Amino acid sequence: MRVVFMGTPDISAACLKKILADGFEVVGIYTQPDRPKGRGMKLVPSPVKEIALAEGIPVFQPENFKSDEAVAELAALKPDVCAVVAYGRILPQRVLDIPTKGCINIHTSLLPAYRGSAPYQWAVLDGLTETGVSCMYLSAGMDAGDIIDVAKTPIGENETAGELLDRLAVLGADLLSKSLGRMSQGEVEATAQDEALVTYAPMLDKTMCPIDWSKSAQAIHNQVRGLHPWPVATATIGGTDFKIHQTVLVNDTTGKAPGTPLELNKKGLKIACGGGTVLEIRQLQAQGGKRMAAPDYFRGHPLEI
Repeated sequence: MRVVFMGTPDISAACLKKILADGFEVVGIYTQPDRPKGRGMKLVPSPVKEIALAEGIPVFQPENFKSDEAVAELAALKPDVCAVVAYGRILPQRVLDIPTKGCINIHTSLLPAYRGSAPYQWAVLDGLTETGVSCMYLSAGMDAGDIIDVAKTPIGENETAGELLDRLAVLGADLLSKSLGRMSQGEVEATAQDEALVTYAPMLDKTMCPIDWSKSAQAIHNQVRGLHPWPVATATIGGTDFKIHQTVLVNDTTGKAPGTPLELNKKGLKIACGGGTVLEIRQLQAQGGKRMAAPDYFRGHPLEI
């Protein structure tokens, strides 16, 4: 079975490595064009392209599929299936129609929940205790295709979105390989999504970063975890602006006003939150500084408790 793989970031690379290791015939790899990064703005290839070059697999990097040439280039590979994982490009219907067995996609949520660009982040922001990955057929609608299979996983109480993504990458790679194996054996049944259960996961942005201490400790803890490693929750404490990298829930209660520093101990800084709840900040980063354990920072920068 001839597979064309389409993907760009680290989760895509994990999936590509898995299907190559499992012996699938990958005849071409599509990834986004090299982008400038770093202080020197040097063009850097995607993680997927690096694997393709190392394996000697042809790489294609069109900006889009609007041109007939780009579509014809894909058709010339004669794919049986296109496997798409975080490619970052919308595939028009004439591209979806090229592979004889269709285009499949790994999505980091349990569809139809959290369609969109930030599914696993919103699962954490919303305080879910379980999420997973879905393998679906691509269709014209955003994340609306029929579901081939899903794999579930719990979300840890203190797990950040970035940590969760690392685990979902492994889960997604296994699911992609499993689904491709089924497709190589013949037709694969799929289940239509229930449109009544659809929810959306819009893009994250920096307007979501400032912490509102009048919210509960649980809600703020979810915000810190869900916005990490980007764009990262922020707060002003003792007149200093911080990025808040790590928090934990504690059983303490307080009658102090939300945002009041309550206690600095060996583990972190306790802050009053809404409803009398308390959150402990473990790691933070002052503006222009480096990420530090909260007790270490405040030993050198005394804070009125």
